[in-house]
Amino acid sequence: QVQLAESGGGSVQTGDSLTLSCAASGGPLGILAVAWFRQAPGQEREFVAGIAYTGGTRNFADSVKGRFTISKDDAKNTGYLQMNSLKPEDTATYYCAAQQYGLASPLERAYHAWGQGTHVAVSS
Repeated sequence: QVQLAESGGGSVQTGDSLTLSCAASGGPLGILAVAWFRQAPGQEREFVAGIAYTGGTRNFADSVKGRFTISKDDAKNTGYLQMNSLKPEDTATYYCAAQQYGLASPLERAYHAWGQGTHVAVSS
């Protein structure tokens, strides 16, 4: 069973960059789509970005297009979310999720494995 562990969260200022990592264990990342979701206090969890298991398709929420990029390194069994030009509204707990042979769906129910989350705080 695949297990995921996020890292890389922290406190930054508006305009800064941050890279989140999602380390997978118990299964090869090469057959897994990876997605990032986030949940701000008092709000529902929302889709941020996803990458297909092939690495060929990427999907982004409108709110992060042009600022965030998603990638995965199958050899390292690790997925990444590169976040640039961060804004206070990006403040949230970020979760990575995995779906076997997935195609970067934005739907939570598509993903069968989830990490515990890493917190990102952006101050103005």
